[in-house]
Amino acid sequence: MKTLLLVDGSSYLYRAFHAMPDFRNKDGEPTGVIYGVLNMLRNIHKQYPSDYSVCIFDAKGKTFRNDIYTEYKANRPSMPDDLACQIEPLKEAINAMGWPMLIESGVEADDVIGTLTQQANSHNIKVVISTGDKDLAQLVNEHTVLINTMTNELLDIDGVKNKFGVPPQLIIDYLSIIGDKADNVPGVEKVGPKTALKWLEEYGDLKSIIGNADKFTGVVGNNLRQALAWLPTAKELITIKCDVKINYSWSDFEKKDQDNIALSNLYQKYNFSSWLRDMSTQIEHSSEEHNSPLVNPKADFINTKEYQLINTKHDLALWINSIKEEKFFSIDTETNSLNTMKAELVGISLCINPGRACYIPLCHKNSSVDQLSLAAVLEDLKPILEDSSIKKLGQNLKYDAHIFLNYGIEINGISDDTMLMSYVIESNQNHGMDKLSAKYLGHNCKSYESLVGKGVNQLTFDQVSVEDAVPYAAEDADVTLQLYLAMKETLDSNPSLLRVYKDIEIPAMKALIHIERNGVLIDPKILGDQSKVIGEKLLLLEEKAFDLAGQPFNLSSPKQLQEILFEKLEIKPLKKTPSGTPSTSEEVLSELALNYPLPKLILEYRSLAKLKSTYTDKLPKMINESSGRVHTSYNQAIAITGRLASSDPNLQNIPIRTVEGRKVREAFIAPDGSKILSADYSQIELRIMAHLSKDKRLVAAFKNNEDIHTITAGEIFNIDNSAVSSEQRRYAKVINFGLIYGMGVYGLAKNLNIERAAAQNYIERYFSKYPSVREYMEDTKQDARKNGYVETHFGRRLWVPEINGSNGMQRAGAERAAINGPMQGTAADLIKMAMVGVKTWLDGQRHLKGKMIMQVHDELVFEVPDTEVTEFKENIKRIMENVAQMDVPLIVDLGEGKNWEQAH
Repeated sequence: MKTLLLVDGSSYLYRAFHAMPDFRNKDGEPTGVIYGVLNMLRNIHKQYPSDYSVCIFDAKGKTFRNDIYTEYKANRPSMPDDLACQIEPLKEAINAMGWPMLIESGVEADDVIGTLTQQANSHNIKVVISTGDKDLAQLVNEHTVLINTMTNELLDIDGVKNKFGVPPQLIIDYLSIIGDKADNVPGVEKVGPKTALKWLEEYGDLKSIIGNADKFTGVVGNNLRQALAWLPTAKELITIKCDVKINYSWSDFEKKDQDNIALSNLYQKYNFSSWLRDMSTQIEHSSEEHNSPLVNPKADFINTKEYQLINTKHDLALWINSIKEEKFFSIDTETNSLNTMKAELVGISLCINPGRACYIPLCHKNSSVDQLSLAAVLEDLKPILEDSSIKKLGQNLKYDAHIFLNYGIEINGISDDTMLMSYVIESNQNHGMDKLSAKYLGHNCKSYESLVGKGVNQLTFDQVSVEDAVPYAAEDADVTLQLYLAMKETLDSNPSLLRVYKDIEIPAMKALIHIERNGVLIDPKILGDQSKVIGEKLLLLEEKAFDLAGQPFNLSSPKQLQEILFEKLEIKPLKKTPSGTPSTSEEVLSELALNYPLPKLILEYRSLAKLKSTYTDKLPKMINESSGRVHTSYNQAIAITGRLASSDPNLQNIPIRTVEGRKVREAFIAPDGSKILSADYSQIELRIMAHLSKDKRLVAAFKNNEDIHTITAGEIFNIDNSAVSSEQRRYAKVINFGLIYGMGVYGLAKNLNIERAAAQNYIERYFSKYPSVREYMEDTKQDARKNGYVETHFGRRLWVPEINGSNGMQRAGAERAAINGPMQGTAADLIKMAMVGVKTWLDGQRHLKGKMIMQVHDELVFEVPDTEVTEFKENIKRIMENVAQMDVPLIVDLGEGKNWEQAH
């Protein structure tokens, strides 16, 4: 049977509009929808090859359904301008790509799809419908399936039944009963999916349900009887019309040659530079004179795959010799756990040239394939892994480095990491290998879940057969190498990004390997005692809450708390959840706590309960059995600003504003004969603000080592610095930090609990005293609007695509991010550079036993023998304060103690 591929263009228009970032070209025109839909069309033929294909869009104007029911789709807002202006250029691009397209007036795209589906089936042609619209499930049959390329969901007859609970032939009845809110088609009032399924299971179809309406009892029975006159109309609206008169022949739907000139012009206009390079490469490769085997860095994925199973000493030796000759290769490990300190090797993948990779299975269980000895393979690989002249490439190579350290092998010669390359190029994007492969190579990787499954029955990789593991694991190493080639050109052509990548991110990754490996010593007894105390406080708070509420209730239940606060105590709700119920979020409770005792108590209870479950109870369970320490993981590729993110456990979010939170740090201890040493950059973001804005008063204050909050208070309140009160200094501190985070009048007024007029007055005074700060902020926002990003002092790009968006709240948030981003990002760069500088110093001081054990915000934490404390303090302060030259001095505050709380 031949196959017809039908693309529901209208469905994907809106999905792309909501899913894609606010991409814009150099002229400020929105391009996200064009990019999103074209990307889907570029890839779908590879995923679902077909003999015929056509992309269908809704026509402008009303359809026959509006004549049946005037309120049909009346709830839908008019098309956003940023979407409407992209439709015509999108259609122009689809035509230029050679995609057939259909638009029929008076009906919807669904009706055209339904008609073509029925006619194709009658001509013995299979149909694949690409859509995200549930209504089209009614068309599924033995020769017709739905696919959703955004979720990789495929719905055949069984798939429809599993998803909706009814087979395709009952979808119309099912939707008629529950209604379709998206199209403003009412169903039976207060009847949802569960009730509809129950009725259909009992009576078979809608006609029988209507015929037996008098047998239904209760409220839903009354609602059904009230809807009897409406239900036939609902069914007519929901039923897809399959007899639209369309003039076509099947040959009209054969893919046409693309118009390279038209496409090139469109790609150029809308800044689709990688696609433009793809086209140039394809044109070059199609000419007879261009037969070079070299890989174009931006070419499509090399599909001539040669993935080899290595299970003989001879084959392994050949690969090792090739690696020694090439001096560069990508490597990936397969393990039985994500815990770097506990994970054991299952296999190793290697790749030297695009399209040619191998997999060395080591510990697959119940395998019928011979496997080399783990010890023997590691013995053979160790020389090349530890040879710094042989460069290594990986995707999140920090993880693989830990795995080899578990076997006493330290990888030297770490050269590149594709996750970090992507992060430096576009920090606001997803940096997972599968996503990068689809984006840069147009290739969908074999998914991990396809091998091991999902949920509680998910296998570990050592339970996967070697036969299945080879193509999956070898592909990982291959894709990593091809991604490196694809992204290298971008970095090489941008010196500032290349510098951030090569001089900051890669060296920082190497430092983090050691920090994570060192771990931190935790005293479980201290934490156990703290848990007990917190538990007792929680019981007391619970009793007080019961007294204030006048009854017992579950303090952790939002529903019960809603009933107590807004029904029993009759407190006026401030905000509603998306489902329409009064919100009990932390923001709402914080505002209510200003006037009511129970919300204040609930906030305290939540804070202590979280502290107990996240830290005092959990940290002792995370102590590694072998090292006796807790080993966090620092992710370099999460925060847009360049900040590190700590996880498993998160050591950066231990609260320090409460007594109980600070006490947790007392459990972070030094062993006997050693101290915890803390080195913290002082007021780093304010210093960076002074440097970036070049404000003379701010720069002078920091150069003269004056108290910046006292200076600001004196300027704002127009008094001598010696006369500044503690309260005035507190106000100035809030203003100093608030403005660098983009805080406006409303935020300042709320924070200081003052009138908005007073807050406005303070801000105006601040900017009148520090005019260059305001100028810098406005210039930064303008740069962000123009470029879509801002930069740190060292050239890191921080993308803020929403700054030109149509959503006011998102745009305001993007403006705040644009102002604060260069400061946070520069601070992030500095602490990473400091980390690298300290590691370099330690590497040259092999006699020292002290070590870096944590990086938290603007602080580095060390564990140092008593005899080395003085040497460490002198050198760490020197390194951190001189890691970069700025207009203001960098100052590091040092502290020491038997635990982290004493040191900081």
